[in-house]
Amino acid sequence: MTALRKLGSSDLEVFPLALGGNVFGWTADEAASFAVLDAYTAAGGNFLDTADSYSAWAEGNSGGESETIIGKWLASRGNRDDVVLATKVSQHPDYQGLTAANIKAAADASLRRLGTDRIDLYYTHFDKPEVPVEEIIGALDELVKAGKVRQIAASNISPERLSASLAFSDREGLARYVALQPHYNLVSRDTYEGALRDLAEREGLAAVPYYALASGFLTGKYRPGTTVDSARAAGAGKHLDTERGRRVLTALDETAAAHGVPVATVALAWLAAQPTVAAPLASARTTDQLPDLLALAELDLTGEELDALTEASA
Repeated sequence: MTALRKLGSSDLEVFPLALGGNVFGWTADEAASFAVLDAYTAAGGNFLDTADSYSAWAEGNSGGESETIIGKWLASRGNRDDVVLATKVSQHPDYQGLTAANIKAAADASLRRLGTDRIDLYYTHFDKPEVPVEEIIGALDELVKAGKVRQIAASNISPERLSASLAFSDREGLARYVALQPHYNLVSRDTYEGALRDLAEREGLAAVPYYALASGFLTGKYRPGTTVDSARAAGAGKHLDTERGRRVLTALDETAAAHGVPVATVALAWLAAQPTVAAPLASARTTDQLPDLLALAELDLTGEELDALTEASA
């Protein structure tokens, strides 16, 4: 069995790959989503990540589709106590923002869709600087005290706002962020490294990076002269036009060949080995896509290999 990782200073222990739920109800229908969830948990996975807004952007959707599918799956499998369930607030079309009233109403709506009495890890999805951190932390603390939320976390937040939030929590003895969800991968390092990561390291916060595979670019399927049929192809393909993107692909190819593993596995293993990172976040719309992701749990890169990848991505 793969060893679970402690999530920062919290009592949550998670599998080293978080399964993203953004595709559920979007590019994966209910049956496909159930199959992916079954395969992930059968392999020992226990860390499910979604948001109340997933997938409001898809035609015909209104937000909450992913939570609803996960809720149905949990009910049908009877395994709620076996998973660490993370969701987010601030972007649902009906629950925009981070006012205290909205946070509490959105949490109740998420709990209904998920069919559960508690959220294990509740993120502020996108920080709203117009709302004082005191109001945000106060509302989150109320949810924790009510037993509706176990731990709180932040995504898409500045170092300054994060620092102010942590200081307020400490000063008032209120719930404190234990994790971050930053945009971070081999071709996007400055989105986390620097002041934000330094703060996370000092304060004992864990990172659960999103876009861990750069919208698919770090799977290695995007190559010069190839066409990929994907909703994310335009975003992923742009990295081929950069010298760094091509350097990273070459370094990934070499390391993957040395271990006899897919390129995606190496990209995730590099991320999992970085300071503060507890579990990279990646999604799969079919069970065929899962093995390359899950294999990260068994891959140990050498110091030299990690250094070579870090240098290639500089």
